[in-house]
Amino acid sequence: MRYASIENIKQNDQLGKNIYANDGRVLLSKGVTFTVGLISRLKNMGVEAVYLMDGEGIVEQEEDSFDEQTKREVMANLSSSFDYIQSGKDFNPQRIGKSAQKIMEELMSSKDVLLHLSDIRTKGNQLFVHSTHVAIMSVLIGMKLGYPPRDLQELGTGALLHDVGKSLPRQPGKEQHHTWRGFNVLRQSRELSTLVAHVAFQHHERLDGSGEPRGITKEKLHPYAKIVSIANDFDNLVAPVDGSEALMPYEACEKILSLTGTWYEHDMVWQFLRSIAIYPNGSNVRLSNGKYGTITAQNKGLPQRPVVRAFANNELMNDYDVEIIDLSKHTTVFITKMMND
Repeated sequence: MRYASIENIKQNDQLGKNIYANDGRVLLSKGVTFTVGLISRLKNMGVEAVYLMDGEGIVEQEEDSFDEQTKREVMANLSSSFDYIQSGKDFNPQRIGKSAQKIMEELMSSKDVLLHLSDIRTKGNQLFVHSTHVAIMSVLIGMKLGYPPRDLQELGTGALLHDVGKSLPRQPGKEQHHTWRGFNVLRQSRELSTLVAHVAFQHHERLDGSGEPRGITKEKLHPYAKIVSIANDFDNLVAPVDGSEALMPYEACEKILSLTGTWYEHDMVWQFLRSIAIYPNGSNVRLSNGKYGTITAQNKGLPQRPVVRAFANNELMNDYDVEIIDLSKHTTVFITKMMND
């Protein structure tokens, strides 16, 4: 499986990973063959890139390490809850709490998980995919920091709802930022912890006081918000919605690392970096030995040293002369460049 820009998809290419609607329904199933009409439809839906099966129909080892059905259920709960909030109706916070609980249980069942959250985004599902990814990453950081289950569920609930303000109309004056809108609606719920509301309020703040909406410094920031800030910024860097160029995961990690101590807490960033597949499966790379290849698997605990299916020539990605190089064992070989498809 390889990651490809929508502009580079050709007729008869095959989809390597399901595409979901905002409510978790499957829009397109893995294995479907692309036509000109289907490619045009995906562009109209706002899809910028997809995963493709390779020329032999091979799909690399999945490294999301997170159950697809769980993600679909979480997205469906978010979609219905945001609809209720947007229409001014009372929503059921327990549904979101149960989703956070399920995320926590799923992560606890997978020791030393290395996340690569590769769900394909559309205009319709972007907010819910983003919120789900941020929650999964946040809970995993909390786990690695030693948070007890009750705190993890609370953290996960806050992460799932951190962008709820984006589903609400802008307000006049200083409270127009979506963090204010989210905080105002969440703090009205008697069933939600005030800390959940403060995650929505504080996730764009920075340790040095340069953030939004109030410019408060690290002493006044809750740890939940500090964690969600890292996960939120990473996901926005790899899948931006503001028209900026998407970064590769390793580039996004470098960006976050460069702001450690200024925007983010050191220990939280360290645990985050231990949790992310820096070079996701399906990525095309160039190696220090001159060969080109595709990432096929991850080595837990060594995100910078994945397994590569290597070729002698970048122009012959289906060349018969294939070598499997496990970079955790070939310690003198390094990834020198990520190749754009």
